[in-house]
Amino acid sequence: MPMNRMAFSIFPVLLISACASAGDNESDLADSTWTFIAIDGADPASGEARLSLARDRLNANVGCNGLDGPWRVEGGRLIAGPLVQTRMHCEGPVWDQEKAIGSLLSAAPRVIVEGDFMTIEASGHSAELRRTS
Repeated sequence: MPMNRMAFSIFPVLLISACASAGDNESDLADSTWTFIAIDGADPASGEARLSLARDRLNANVGCNGLDGPWRVEGGRLIAGPLVQTRMHCEGPVWDQEKAIGSLLSAAPRVIVEGDFMTIEASGHSAELRRTS
């Protein structure tokens, strides 16, 4: 194969590789922890409500069960999942908020980050969070 043909056949592979790695959780959100300050406009039912975004894993807990799974940001949206959830018995407001956050995170919510504050919203649900680390 002539040298210039080989260069043109390698270039698309390198370009595709560069594009694929550019979105691999290279985000300002990676390795951050957030505290929920509002869930659907209400104060969190638990002071333990938090969202942690490791480089490749999301972990959320609103006060009872935990949600865990892979995540990435694409086009201003948080793409999470598949998410697994613990199954402890929960009641009352913490259970309602847990269902809301589960629905929210599964719906590819729009993410808005302004300094140490983040808003996520989709499917009629919203959450406001404050960065803790």
